[in-house]
Amino acid sequence: FKMDTTPESYLDLFPLDAIVYLTPDSENGKYFACFRQGRTRAKDKVYVLGGLVDESIHKQLTLRRAREQSLQTARLPIREYMVKAPNARNYHSETLAINQVFDVLSTYYETRSWPAALRAGVSSGKGYVLPDTAER
Repeated sequence: FKMDTTPESYLDLFPLDAIVYLTPDSENGKYFACFRQGRTRAKDKVYVLGGLVDESIHKQLTLRRAREQSLQTARLPIREYMVKAPNARNYHSETLAINQVFDVLSTYYETRSWPAALRAGVSSGKGYVLPDTAER
């Protein structure tokens, strides 16, 4: 993957309708699910990953930021493809680190398989597993 860095804001570099802000608080989990059917032109979009780097989780903060900037939002389709695994702490989180999101998206780009992509990036410590591994 080719990357470039700049001190400029993504808001100054790209048209607002091309920017998709990824946030686990988005209701739009089906956004990525439609890649397979060709209804979304992913190559025409700019995805904001890691809009917030912090030690703690601030619910709705990234979603609010995206709304304030009038941006489209999406989340990874974890709920659509994975199930909550029983665990002692009853812990389930869809919030991933930047590298995990990147792993999911790059694996999906290579395989065009959401189960494979989510397996690559969502650790079992998040409390979600693919249905075929739920009984194990």
